[in-house]
Amino acid sequence: MSTQEIDLELENKVIVKAYRNVLKSIRRTLTREDKKKIREAFGISLEAHRNMRRKSGEPYIIHPLAVAQICAEEIGLGVTSVICAFLHDTVEDTDITLDLLRLKFGDKVALIIDGLTKISGVLDQPDKSVQAENFKKMLLTLSDDVRVILIKLADRLHNMRTLDSMSPKSQLKIASETAYVYAPLAHRLGLYAIKSELEDLSTKYLQAESYNYVKTKLNETKTQRNKYIRNFIEPLIQDLEDQGLKYEVKGRPKSIHSILQKMKTQHVPFEEVYDLFAIRIIIDTPIDTEKSDCWKVYSIVTDHYTPNPDRLRDWVSTPKANGYESLHTTVMGPKGRWVEVQIRTKRMDEIAEKGFAAHWKYKDNGVQQDGGLEGWLSRVREILESPDANAMDFLDDFKLALYTDEIFVFTPKGDLRKLPAGSSVLDFAFDIHSDLGINCIGAKLNSKLVPINHQLNNGDQVEILSSSKQKPNEDWFNFVVTAKAKSKIREYFKQIRLKASQLGKEILERKFKHAKLTFNSDNLQIIAKHYKLKAVSDLYYQLAKEEIDRTKMDIAEIILAEKAKPADPTAPVALKPKASAKANLPIDAVILSENEANMPYGFAKCCNPIPGDEIFGFVTIGEGVKIHRTSCPNALALMSNYGYRIIKAKWANAENVPKKAFVSSIKVSGIDSVGIVSIITDTISKQLQVNMKSISITSNEGAFEGNIVLEVHDTQQLENIMRAIKNASDLISVNRVDLG
Repeated sequence: MSTQEIDLELENKVIVKAYRNVLKSIRRTLTREDKKKIREAFGISLEAHRNMRRKSGEPYIIHPLAVAQICAEEIGLGVTSVICAFLHDTVEDTDITLDLLRLKFGDKVALIIDGLTKISGVLDQPDKSVQAENFKKMLLTLSDDVRVILIKLADRLHNMRTLDSMSPKSQLKIASETAYVYAPLAHRLGLYAIKSELEDLSTKYLQAESYNYVKTKLNETKTQRNKYIRNFIEPLIQDLEDQGLKYEVKGRPKSIHSILQKMKTQHVPFEEVYDLFAIRIIIDTPIDTEKSDCWKVYSIVTDHYTPNPDRLRDWVSTPKANGYESLHTTVMGPKGRWVEVQIRTKRMDEIAEKGFAAHWKYKDNGVQQDGGLEGWLSRVREILESPDANAMDFLDDFKLALYTDEIFVFTPKGDLRKLPAGSSVLDFAFDIHSDLGINCIGAKLNSKLVPINHQLNNGDQVEILSSSKQKPNEDWFNFVVTAKAKSKIREYFKQIRLKASQLGKEILERKFKHAKLTFNSDNLQIIAKHYKLKAVSDLYYQLAKEEIDRTKMDIAEIILAEKAKPADPTAPVALKPKASAKANLPIDAVILSENEANMPYGFAKCCNPIPGDEIFGFVTIGEGVKIHRTSCPNALALMSNYGYRIIKAKWANAENVPKKAFVSSIKVSGIDSVGIVSIITDTISKQLQVNMKSISITSNEGAFEGNIVLEVHDTQQLENIMRAIKNASDLISVNRVDLG
């Protein structure tokens, strides 16, 4: 028997085993008809993908099997979703048609497969607006059948788990798309386990060094962490048993992504992140005693450990819009460490882990009958179907809305409305009705008059006041946070601008007719250029608004003067890639990927990369390549929205790089004392002989804080400086910050 035959035999065994695992994972009794349909779907997929292989070299059928496994086991979806997972790539990648699938499996399966086919590669378009348009289509499909997006998330999760076999450029692009849109979407749908894994896997490729550092640290501290959890729970056991509660305790570390976020936002090293893990107490109790039993457990925990009153979160009384229910508190545990404790029932835990799918499962029991997620989906649909749902604006607004915390406010009749934290009276008005938002002049808040920009708090009762004379103004954008409000205000201004532009166009047409000139694109461009305007539409608008004095506008003179100009031999030409363009940059300091090796490049001011940072190149329009750090605040948006303009970049070997100074910034803070500034400046200037470009330090109530801009050669030198400042005094903490 040949090696090839042995390999095929092994592969077949792997495929059969994976198929059986999928069947085991469907947590319900399968009828004979269910099994027949699943087997038929698997057979079609197996045959359609027979000669296809993934980048890793394994048979392609392994991917649909893995997606089906995630749908069944990790999300808790049923037979229809498993069938769709098996078939999700067939219409796009093979000769199988949607009509054939409709004939064999019915309209519902065909609708879901069609949705998955439309959104496959949603973010893989070369043009950003096309990408965003497809994202809109994806969300429209989502509001028809949420299983489309759940299967899509399972598909993305498996792709992320197997991303090692892709090229570095594809890894960056797919990882950033995942962090930018898919992880927040999983969060919004209540799939917290999947959201955390997607974030961690994205971080693994976007910030490899930081990811590996935290992963190693977590492994090193695992034993002592488990010991601490045992010590924490020991005093509670007897009380929990005395109350007759069936319970299970889990201690889990925070995700690597969230630990890195804490390190970054709190400017602390790994050792000083106090809530590295959370303790979860899960009780098995009937639905009708859930709330009281959760509070019993809370009472037991706080009898033994002092709670932080500012860190109590009650999502048992008022669940989140995605169905999440849990009681969170932070208490002072042994050895003076803050510990987050999450208290929930088995039902709540399943909803927390499996999100929307589990939420549906429990609806039949009369729980969560009006699931807030349905309301959220209908609002998404309303925005999408707006005539002015500009794709890019929507994508940005939607992205911001995905992660927001919620507040609960009431109408005058006592109806509960859920809004993002930070919402204003105006957001509430638009949430009730678009016309009410447009005409809103203020509100009665708990019977007290407040302006439209007043920020709402949990529990507020709001009565909107309106007037037909009220009209939106540009300032409204500064205090609305909901996607719906922003979309409706934008739509209003667009309509106003369209009307004004039409009037301006008519004015200009009359002027052309009077001057006996042709009203065409070339002549209009000449006029716009004369008034230093980017677009002809701006010209129409300024004419209508009388920002251009039409009485002094001599279009014949402008056009004739422009056409009479001789060609300018010194006029700048479009930037072309050539090696000499690097003349004023450090020679070969950065090596770009082969196809773009000779393009001129510069360093992005938003993150000021220095040698030693992980970097990538972004092809700009007219300014060559901009080099960014992969941890740049703008990196995710650039990579996910403009993936086709991302290129590989790395620092040249140290011996080839001339010693050039790069600008970087550090933040210093600590306890104010006599001579503290001298310690810092002496360490930098005298001891390390590093040039400071600027320094600003302020003191307030015994503490100081400041920024120092330095000229350094690489990250190693910057780390040496920061270490030296820390070692110089226990009263000082220091960390790197972005100049922007």
